This record gives sequence, structure tokens and C-alpha cells, in this order.
Amino acid sequence: MDHGKVHEFLGQFVADAGAVGSAGAVVIGHRLGLYTALAEGPATPAEFAERTGCVERYLTEWLRNQAAGGYVTYDPATGAFSLTEEQAFCLADPNGPNLPAAFLVGVGYLKAEAKLTEAFRTGDGIGWHEHDDDVFVGVDAFYRPGYVAELVSSWIPALDGVEEKLAAGGRVADVGCGLGSTSVLMAQAFPRTTVVGSDYHAESIGLARKHAAEAGVGDRVDFEVSTAQTFTGSGYDLVTTFDALHDMGDPVGAARHVREALAPDGTWLLVEPFAPDRVEDTLNPVGRLYYAGSLFLCTPNALSQEGGYALGAQAGEAPVRRIAEEAGFTRFQRVAQTPFNVVYEIRP
Repeated sequence: MDHGKVHEFLGQFVADAGAVGSAGAVVIGHRLGLYTALAEGPATPAEFAERTGCVERYLTEWLRNQAAGGYVTYDPATGAFSLTEEQAFCLADPNGPNLPAAFLVGVGYLKAEAKLTEAFRTGDGIGWHEHDDDVFVGVDAFYRPGYVAELVSSWIPALDGVEEKLAAGGRVADVGCGLGSTSVLMAQAFPRTTVVGSDYHAESIGLARKHAAEAGVGDRVDFEVSTAQTFTGSGYDLVTTFDALHDMGDPVGAARHVREALAPDGTWLLVEPFAPDRVEDTLNPVGRLYYAGSLFLCTPNALSQEGGYALGAQAGEAPVRRIAEEAGFTRFQRVAQTPFNVVYEIRP
């Protein structure tokens, strides 16, 4: 046994174990608005307590934990804590990456650990709707900045002729829409287009309707509680599915229904997590993040549904292509990608 490698592995353990509790600390900071408050300027724990109305003793531990992890900056000369411009952008800016939302998802899905442990023995699934509300809200908040940055400016323009159709007044079905962020973004960008968002989770659809009304597009965005195999309507110029196909027990059935719902010259915009086809190429920090989410959320949800599939969040392009072909699509191409997502244009 190489004792040097043992110490190296123990160092990895310390980092990981510290991250577990720190994830909860990030969520606390998010819920209490601590990052936003700290972005106002440097503060000692006493000053920060006065600024936030929280208790100094708790804030002291929180600030030190965050500084130890590199999420907050500490000045030993003044005893003050602060956020750099980059830290503030990632942690406090609503238009930034909104990293606390990712921790909200993690803390939320960890609450299902006991149920998932039992599922290892039984093979039973765990439906999306069975998770804590933090999962639904966190997923929407974490993914939304990426959609804001890419959907209208990059992904839709990458599709052949779709941007022109939507500008003139098209029909869109947003399948697996969750809290409706993508549906609202498309309606805002294309005032002549109507959007129908669908999701099987009734609570998410309730929030989606509220968000559309608040955004002032409630007259052009409608929502329904339905699955990807049963959403209503036909003749759609565009069907979109964002980070959802791999969660389904019957993705082939969903793909077939999408094809039936499209106009003859319609397009399916499918966005899936970025993943190479070879397992060894997924064994990296991004893959680790996705495999954790897949273990707790994606795979159990698929196993809770009929269909026999459980692709997981790191399926890669090859099985997605096979699903599209089995559903009867004849044109399939990757048109864009980010470090976290791959964008496919799929046509009849």
C-alpha cells in the first residue's frame, strides 16, 4: 500500500466532507439573502449582524466557513469579510449563474436518501413529484440563467428557419416545462407566437401559470398538466424539451408523440445534459455532478414510469439519436453545446 496515495485520498475526503455541510451553509445564505447583503460591501461579523438582522454568533461561523471554501473573502488586517466581483456575480446576482440554487437542489434531493436506499433493494422508482419542493424551485432557478443566456440568442437561431417562423407568429409546445421559465422566455422574445407548456407535475404547472401572468405573457402562454406522451395539440412549428427526455421511462413514446404533434416541416429542439458517449470520458467533475443528480432524481423518476428506459443524465448522444430514429425522425444533428448542455435539431 502506498501511504502517500492514502494521504492523497484522505485529502480528497476532507474536501468532499467539508463540501457536504457547506452546501447547507450556502442554502442558508441563499434563503436569508446573506450573499446579497455582503455584496453591499465588506463587514465584520458584528457589522454584518447589524446589516442583516441576524445573530452575530451564527454569522461568524457562516462567514468563516464560506471564507474557508473560497466563497467569501477575508481580510485579516480588518477582520472584515467581503465578496469579490466574481463571487458576487456567481452567488448574489440574479442574472448570474445563481450557484446557490444548485445547492438548493442537492439539499432537497438528499432528503430522499432513505427512500432511495430502499429502492436499491427493491428496484422501485421515485417519482419527481415525491421530492421536496426545494428540488423543483432549485432546478428552475439553477437552469434558468443558462436558458436566458442561450435559448433566444443562440439555440433558436441555430435551427433551420425556426427563428423566422416564430417572429412571424408560430406555435410552440414546450414539453416538460417545469415552472415555465423557457415558455415565458420564448413568448417574451416572439410576441406573435403562442406557447403551450406541459408537465405532469401539477404543482410546477401552478407556479408556471403564476410566472407567466407576472411576466405579462399570460394571454399567449397556456399550460396544461400532461405527460410527454399525452400533451395536446398538433401542427406545432416547434416542440421544445429542455433537460427532460432522459428523465422519462418511455422516451421513445414521448418522441413519437412529438413527431405526431409537429407540423410536416416542424422542428424538435431537444436540449440534454452534455455527456460523451464513452464512460471513461464522463469521469470528471462535471460528470460527477450529473451522476449525483441522476442517481437521486433522473434515474429513479424514469424507473417510476412505464417504458423500460432509464437513460440517466449522462447517456450521451448515441442513445438519444437511436430514440429519435426509432420514433420515426429522419434528420438529427447537434447544432450547439455548452459545458453543461448539448442542443439537438430533430426533424421528421
